[in-house]
Amino acid sequence: MANAHKPRIDTLVDAARTAVAALASLLLARLLKLPESYWAPISAIVIIQSTIDPRTVSWQRFAGTALGAAMGALIATFLSSSLWVYAVAIFLCGVLCAVLRFRGAYRFAAITLSIVLLIAHTRPPWIVAAHRFVEVSLGIAVALGLSEVWPSSALAPRLPRKR
Repeated sequence: MANAHKPRIDTLVDAARTAVAALASLLLARLLKLPESYWAPISAIVIIQSTIDPRTVSWQRFAGTALGAAMGALIATFLSSSLWVYAVAIFLCGVLCAVLRFRGAYRFAAITLSIVLLIAHTRPPWIVAAHRFVEVSLGIAVALGLSEVWPSSALAPRLPRKR
């Protein structure tokens, strides 16, 4: 029973892929001197650990990030901050994603909108939104690129076993 707790090789490979994606996106974000570079590896981890093939919904994740950043900047610029404004903004994010048929975008739109609206910033909302878009998109791009050159064994088609 000692082997019951031993990690399987695919678990170790998955952990290595995740570490490479996180590190690469963090290094790139720091190289670009992005102010909150930690959003790049967080986004890379979300993508690389997804159970959905990143190639199938990556464009929607980019679109959701752009939509959430733009909405957050508009709202922060023209409306005062309140719980009701935030709740309506999250609702509108969902409605817009549905209307635009961005099925996989709502999660990223709502997360980016939340980051722009809820975290105190010293810069203007448009600058904050642009940084979030670049930081999150960088993480998505790194994870997408890595998944092309180092595909997940969990997403690989499984061949039926011969009996």
